[in-house]
Amino acid sequence: MTLSDMHVKLRQAAPADLPVILDLLTRCGLHTTSVTPQAGTYWIADLDGVPGGCIGLEHGEGVSLIRSTAVLPEARAQGLGRALVRSALTHATLRGDRSVYLFSEEAGDYWRRFGFVPVTADEISAALPDAPQVVSGLCNGWIGGEQAWRLDVQPLDVQPGEAARG
Repeated sequence: MTLSDMHVKLRQAAPADLPVILDLLTRCGLHTTSVTPQAGTYWIADLDGVPGGCIGLEHGEGVSLIRSTAVLPEARAQGLGRALVRSALTHATLRGDRSVYLFSEEAGDYWRRFGFVPVTADEISAALPDAPQVVSGLCNGWIGGEQAWRLDVQPLDVQPGEAARG
């Protein structure tokens, strides 16, 4: 069965979804120590009612940090990850963010497809000093060796004569 044969639903995670997010990340071999949905926005992709992937977005002033992007192996290469990323980027744009950051050592080619460019970890630390993933990286000493990425986004334009809705 392919993803196109399945019912896919992206939903914003609620605090009660934390165990689901942690399970998805663990099953994909990703770190979970600084995952705190209260500090950002998370989405879960359900496939036929079963969680198949997730993504998080930690918020700063005019910037956000994508983190905890995971798609279970059996659901990969079907567009689910792309849908999760686009959801997070749309949310950042609607927030009025100027830039979206992330850390990724292994998946640079994937993130380049969305327009992300390499930057230093120091740039993320300066832009998002209070983001849980940044705080964790600084406290645990791993941040300096990480590859960081940035995508400059255009905040949602309001047409002349229209009021911004928020």
